[in-house]
Amino acid sequence: TQDFADDVAALMDTLGLDKAIVVGHSMGGSIAQRFAIDHPARMLGLVLIGARASWHRHPGVLALGDAVATLSDPVDPDFVREFQLSTLAQPVSPAYLDAVVAESLKLPARVWRASFAECVFQADHTAELGCIAAPTLLMCGGRDDFARDEQDTLVAAIPGASLMIYPDAGHALHWEEPQRFAADLAAFVVRAVARDRSAA
Repeated sequence: TQDFADDVAALMDTLGLDKAIVVGHSMGGSIAQRFAIDHPARMLGLVLIGARASWHRHPGVLALGDAVATLSDPVDPDFVREFQLSTLAQPVSPAYLDAVVAESLKLPARVWRASFAECVFQADHTAELGCIAAPTLLMCGGRDDFARDEQDTLVAAIPGASLMIYPDAGHALHWEEPQRFAADLAAFVVRAVARDRSAA
């Protein structure tokens, strides 16, 4: 996750952004945690969606990792579709799902393998979560088989964090309930920006 977090910092530098609200879903949540730990002064807020402090002890993730380790080019579209469908507890638009699969297939097998190796099997921020100082919102589907079990741990470990559960959603709650997600995210952004301005 370190390389990805460094890329976030470099992107913010290029865009001239001193601070940002960083949002990460699933593996992206691990990258967002790393960035928040390493760059506290650059954080307006942190949103973690279906995130974990570590992934390498989850049986389902381990099984997925075994499958990813055997991928070769061209990556099998059926594998990608099955993986994306496994994250859902509610249906999404078939056209949207097709677009997600098409985007995922742009990644060569070596990128799948390397991403899992670094962000899934090596990343573990458990011992450093207490260092996160940014206002933090955790969002998770009540039917998220990948991350629901670790949300209470994250809330307890990250100072001042709050948890929002979408009871009927799975791991991809932002796909399944996009209007609610957008409204909840926008409300958090307003609160975080107001807090930063009042502290200035």
